[in-house]
Amino acid sequence: MKNKYIGIITVRLSSSRLPQKALLPLAGKRVIDHVIERAKLSLNGGLSHVVVCTSVEPEDDLLEKIAQEHKVDCFRGSLSDKIDRWRGAAEKFNADYIVTIDGDDLFCDPELISLAIAQIEKSGADIVTADTPEYACGAFTHAISTAAIKKICEVKNTSNTEMTKPYLIESGLFKVELLETDAVFKDPKVRLTLDYPEDYDFFKKVFEEMKMENNVVPLCDILHFLNARPDVVAINFSRQQDFAQNQKRLEKLELKENHDTE
Repeated sequence: MKNKYIGIITVRLSSSRLPQKALLPLAGKRVIDHVIERAKLSLNGGLSHVVVCTSVEPEDDLLEKIAQEHKVDCFRGSLSDKIDRWRGAAEKFNADYIVTIDGDDLFCDPELISLAIAQIEKSGADIVTADTPEYACGAFTHAISTAAIKKICEVKNTSNTEMTKPYLIESGLFKVELLETDAVFKDPKVRLTLDYPEDYDFFKKVFEEMKMENNVVPLCDILHFLNARPDVVAINFSRQQDFAQNQKRLEKLELKENHDTE
């Protein structure tokens, strides 16, 4: 490959809708354990590092210890400025691109990460994304060039970038491509992220029904299971509209007046 890619697990313990969701027990482990273990599967598929990317707040000290337990790297930065935190991690590990893995996306998929890397190697895109309504929410978010992240940090006019989509996708600053995948991954009627109690019930049910002691089942198999079990999908999908509306409400593009678009 021409470029160096690292996986960034963005996580903090100050969640409000589902407090300390990263530490919730699931199939004998904590949620964050499952996310880290699944992300590490991509170390054979193009990622050179998996990095737990959290804040410098004292309550997130535990996340650094958990990263050490799993023998993965950790980077700590701003609590509210997520994009600047990504920048710091990318620079520390000399990455050309980062692949973002949200700490609440338990079924982040190694196959999709590999496909995103291959697509960038072929096209040279600044950003490859699956953060669109046609994909199953939580399957994959973004692969982003470090150059694009630095550019955003130069032109943004805020230190609150918890909502990153306006800067990555809607700013018009970058060459953005939709992730090219098989149709099985494009299932807008499935919700695979952990924000509400119903999401927690959903994941517990999937782990139980699929007898998943370890979180290594390919996402395509999970989606096939869910396609045959609408009763499981229904556990949390009613929350998707609430989630989308909340995201939209918080999204705001704040750029410096005379920013350079070149």
